[in-house]
Order: sequence, then structure tokens, then C-alpha cells
Amino acid sequence: MSQDLTERLEAILRAAPSLMQVMETARELDLPDWLLFSGAIYQRALNHLTGRDSDYGIKDYDLGYFDPDVSYEAEDVVIKRVARAFEPPLREMVEVRNQARVHLWFEGKFGEAYAPLGSSTEALGRFTSATFAVGARLEPDGRMTIVAPFGLEDIFALRLRPNPTRKTNGFLRTAQAAQARWPELTIEA
Repeated sequence: MSQDLTERLEAILRAAPSLMQVMETARELDLPDWLLFSGAIYQRALNHLTGRDSDYGIKDYDLGYFDPDVSYEAEDVVIKRVARAFEPPLREMVEVRNQARVHLWFEGKFGEAYAPLGSSTEALGRFTSATFAVGARLEPDGRMTIVAPFGLEDIFALRLRPNPTRKTNGFLRTAQAAQARWPELTIEA
């Protein structure tokens, strides 16, 4: 992954006050193997590159963590703990999910098989689009870790393309929804 693009993305993320508030709180919660990912991250870059407000189009903050305990009860404890850590409107916007449990509900919701994951980072490799497959974590020492298994070139090129390693049913639908919000995007199906 290009160091230049990583540094550019980090600067964009650090300039978004609401995102940094979520990341700082997530860091304090110290969930196992946590990442903030998907729209909370890539949409900030799209907004910056297209001259929009940092929070434009942000519907939620996907906070993933990985705990081998796949019981609903264990995840529910974390969901409630995370909700208590935020004030409205962020309380309603932060959606936390144990990535170790995704395989239990994914097929029923999306109609596609989904093998168990081994980490939150591994989840990024399964996202519908290479462009959406980016996550970030604020480390205890203030450094920011950015994970993008397919690189950051697509984001900075304003390009949407399918996940190159996992074809999904939802790419075109999600790409068109993104393009409706950011008409500057090019879709490569």
C-alpha cells in the first residue's frame, strides 16, 4: 500500500472531528481487534476529494471487533457498552458488530454464503467493493493504523470496482447508491 496515499488518508481522517471523536472513544473502549471501517472511512476521502463537507453522506459508523465468543449474549453486552459510551446523535450512529459472528447471520440477510472470519482485518477482504475495503484504528499512542487489503488507489482515483477476490450479488446496487451521492465516481464492473 502506498505510503503517500496512507498519509493522505490519515490526514483526511484526522481532520474530521466527528470521526475522531468516534475513534477516540473506540480506543478507550479497547475492544479486541477493533476497526472502524467502510463508509465511515472511505466516504471521508470521497468528501474531501470532491469538495464536500466531511460528514456528507455519513449514515453510520461501522465498528467491528473480533471476539471468539460468538454468542449473541456476549455481543449484546458489547453493543450496550458501546451505546453507553456515546451521546446522541453518535449513540444511534455507531453500529458495533463482532466479526466472529458475521457468518451466523450473513447468508440469511444477504443470500450469500459467508465462511467464518479469523479477524476484523480479514472482514475487509470480503467487502463488496475494493474501494469500500478500508479500515482504521487509533492506537493507544495516538498513531493511526490504516488497513486496506486492496490498497487505496481506487479511493483516490474516485473509482468503484468489485472485490477482486470475492464476487458478491450486491456490488452494482451499492456502487450505484454511492454514485448517486458522489456522481464523480466511476463504476468499473
